[in-house]
This record gives sequence, structure tokens and C-alpha cells, in this order.
Amino acid sequence: MEIKIEERWLRDAFEASAGDFLRLIEASKRILKREKELRAGSGMVRISPQTVNRIIVVGDLHGDVESLIHILSESEVPNADRIVFLGDYGDRGTNSAEVYYLTLKLKVKYGSRVIMLRGNHEGPPNLPVMPHDLPLLFNRRFGAGGAEVYTGIRELWEWLPHCALVEGKYLMLHGGMPVNITSIRDIEYATPTSPIFAEILWNDPTEGNGYFDSMRGVGMMFGEDITAHGLRIMGVKTLIRSHEPCEGVQIRQNGKVLTIFSRKGPPYFNTRAAYLCIDVTEECEPMDANALARTAARIW
Repeated sequence: MEIKIEERWLRDAFEASAGDFLRLIEASKRILKREKELRAGSGMVRISPQTVNRIIVVGDLHGDVESLIHILSESEVPNADRIVFLGDYGDRGTNSAEVYYLTLKLKVKYGSRVIMLRGNHEGPPNLPVMPHDLPLLFNRRFGAGGAEVYTGIRELWEWLPHCALVEGKYLMLHGGMPVNITSIRDIEYATPTSPIFAEILWNDPTEGNGYFDSMRGVGMMFGEDITAHGLRIMGVKTLIRSHEPCEGVQIRQNGKVLTIFSRKGPPYFNTRAAYLCIDVTEECEPMDANALARTAARIW
């Protein structure tokens, strides 16, 4: 079955009532809860190259519904085995409600084929993001029902996984590699109150080695040695992440890290956006960020 947006979803994304939105949130939560139970409580979605061929990876959207529609309208996307969203669906963009509506519709219809990861803008209460305009955007859209929709969305965030592992090939998450991990389980079972969880959502790569506190006020700046150590533990070649504005894609740390950004316009003012289309079949060797940017990135 092809993964695609139905025409009526586009209309409903802009016209759905607060009640309609709340029912969609509840349906999505039921699916996410069931998936987490099947993962035995793990926050990591494992993707096996033995069963999956093509993966689409989408970075920050931040309320840019036009970019989301553009991506999902591309000819290679409907037949993908998985679509991985790297988080940051709302905030900073006027169509945040519409982006949530469409991504949740995809989740409800296509289940495990659509992976919605948690970004720092879907963080737990102990990791607030500023500015946070999602409540205002919901109030503008839904009026008196906006507060209830916002509460429902915050509850849904608690069930989102925080990383995806394409076994033997790639680690996908929103922020970056945690600086002190000793096993896969450190990332897989990171809890929302742990430093590792904060770093998964908030970390940024820097050139050179070592690590230091981030200017964001949360998370760390991590060097190439931290990335190399984490990639060895995870048994993969490349870290794929979002979190930082760029002109579609950005290669960091000698090809160990690829940043992808999938929205355009203010307040970031990047002129180009991108998504990835990756062949992950067993016979395909994993690519570094240079090769991914050259062959898998779709920039517009």
C-alpha cells in the first residue's frame, strides 16, 4: 500500500474542529502505546535491512505544511517502506496544527511504516523550549478548544520514540550523540529525566574532539571522537540528525554526521530544504554523510 496524503486530509487539516483533532490525537496515542509495548518499553525503533528496502527521512518541519506536502508528493516517497520524521513538527511556523494533523493521519493509517521521533520541541516538562508558540498557534486555530488540543499533544509526546536504528548502517535521532554512553541500552532506554535523553534531543556536533556545554542552555556540543565512540557502540556508520537550520543538508565531522533540515522560511530564512531517500537493503553498503548528501539527499 502506497504511503500518501488523501485529498480530504488536506482540506480537513485546515478545517478540522478541536474535537476532530482530539480524536485523531487519541487514535495516534493508542497506536504509539501499542508499539512501545511491543518494543518492551524501548525508545528505539529498530529497522532491519533484511525486511526494509527504502527509507525516507524528514528533518525539522516547524509548521511548514507546504514542505511536508511537497515531500509526500514526490514520486519516490509513496513506495517507501518507512518514513522517519526526526521531530520538531510544530512551533515557529504558522501551520503547526496542520503539520501535526497530516503527520498524525499518516501514523494512524500506516502504523509502523511511519516513525515519528521526538524532537526538542516535543520535550518533557523538565526540558522546556523557548520561544514556545505552539499554545498560541493552537488558540488561534481552535479558539476555546486550543488549550485542550495542546494538552492532548503534550500527552502524545510522551509516547513518541526518541531514536531509530537501521541495524548495521545508521542511527537517526533529533539532536546528537550523547557524550557518555557505554552500551546501546544507554540510548535505547534513556528516560526523560536523564542527561542522555536531554542530549539525544538537544546536542549539536562541533569539529575537533571532546565536548562542552551548549550555548542553547541544554545539551552538549560533541566532537568527532564522541561520535566515533557512539557509532562503534551502536554498530553503525553514520549519525543522521536534524535540529540545526541549514541549506537542506550539512556534512559534519569528516562525514560521520549528516544534518537534514526539511522546512523553509522565517524565522530561519534558509532558502533550501531537503529530505533523504536511502536504500538500506542488505547488499547496499552504509554511506557516510558525504555519500548520503551526494546520492540520497533531495534538495529543493
